[in-house]
Amino acid sequence: MARQQHRVHGDARRFEVVAAFVSDRFGHSVRYVADVAGGQGLLARILTKKYNYEAEVIDPRGWVCRGVESRAVEFTAEMAGHFDLVVGLHPDEALRPVVAAAAIRPVVVVPCCNFWSDERLGSGALLDAIEASLGAERIACERVAFDFAPPKNLGLCAVPAGWRGR
Repeated sequence: MARQQHRVHGDARRFEVVAAFVSDRFGHSVRYVADVAGGQGLLARILTKKYNYEAEVIDPRGWVCRGVESRAVEFTAEMAGHFDLVVGLHPDEALRPVVAAAAIRPVVVVPCCNFWSDERLGSGALLDAIEASLGAERIACERVAFDFAPPKNLGLCAVPAGWRGR
């Protein structure tokens, strides 16, 4: 029997690429990972099975694959304290709370749509606006170009001041 593949929009490699980035960047300094607006939980599954993190999807849609830990709730920045790392891979409406979580825990965010402001922003301008907001809060961030198909492959890695990991 062939293994069933899950249908995804966009480049399916993005889940593996972001999971590898999390492992390379944070290693054992994090254990509990929130996969915000994680849909089916493909990123959470890779983080758990391949990299031994305890990943949980936080997504009100509740569409996760069997065996993936999840909560069918909207993510709020206050929830970040329950995790070591917050990941928003194309988080849609959860973009603002994911970015706000960077005041509490490290965040990796790869926005796909402008749920940041009412003005029309392209990918670069959207990242500029998010970086400005993080900078105003004195939260260090780094722009990252992930190795999957553009244009939705640009993101930020933000770490709160004084964060030292587990």
